Amino acid sequence: MSGLLRVPAGERLDLRRFDPAGTPSGPADKAAGLAATAGMAGKLASLQERLYAASTAGDRRRVLLVLQGMDTSGKGGTVKHVIGQFNPSGCRIKAFKAPTPEEREHPFLWRITKPLPQPGEIGIFDRSHYEDVLVARVRELVPRSRLNRRYSQINDFEKSLADDGVSIVKVFLHISYEEQRARLLARLDNPDKHWKFDEGDIEERAAWPAYQEAYELALERCSTDAAPWFIVPADRKWYRNWAISTLLLEHLEAIGPRYPEGDFDVEECRRRLLAT
Repeated sequence: MSGLLRVPAGERLDLRRFDPAGTPSGPADKAAGLAATAGMAGKLASLQERLYAASTAGDRRRVLLVLQGMDTSGKGGTVKHVIGQFNPSGCRIKAFKAPTPEEREHPFLWRITKPLPQPGEIGIFDRSHYEDVLVARVRELVPRSRLNRRYSQINDFEKSLADDGVSIVKVFLHISYEEQRARLLARLDNPDKHWKFDEGDIEERAAWPAYQEAYELALERCSTDAAPWFIVPADRKWYRNWAISTLLLEHLEAIGPRYPEGDFDVEECRRRLLAT
């Protein structure tokens, strides 16, 4: 899946070429997708445990899943249904909101460094440093010259993370304009979902073309060998969950974490325990 969903390198990106309701590979329907996703749970949990165990012996490797997408694209749903397959004690989840006054006093990457995963952990960013080249671009929050420098700053930052043992999985949840409307209406129709609705979502929706352009630029300029972007069709929630689970499985298998060997005499310890 990594090769199939990865943002093409060396060419101008046009999101209109990617079908938000597509199922480019994998299960044929929802039932098969749900079963396939559930079938990965054991492998994912085992690899997570080995990743954490390896860190106790000095292995610095870890995983960072970055989730970006328009409102209702499924960032929270991914955390619930995909990350829910892992042991929560080995995960570090951070949902980024608008910068606080303190955060605005620092360089834009300052607030990103605090919640990064530690060795052996799986980190999940619900939104991320990319907000500073997305919202900032659409809403013209910073001068264009400073904004353009941020792409290379992001690439340098992510390269430094990769060099330090972080496997970065950046996922753009590609939802259609029509599906977003349907999901926002569903929130209005259900009083139990009103807490998830924000009138500002309507204003942001009006800027849809500008956001699509901002995403195209960010994905095009910041998809690197060290930290590639993956475009995941997000209109079908079951396919979204299967695809991201598969991406995580592939990256964890590529890491290949192993349980560290004990530094003690197993038979001697067995003898001592039996004597108690």
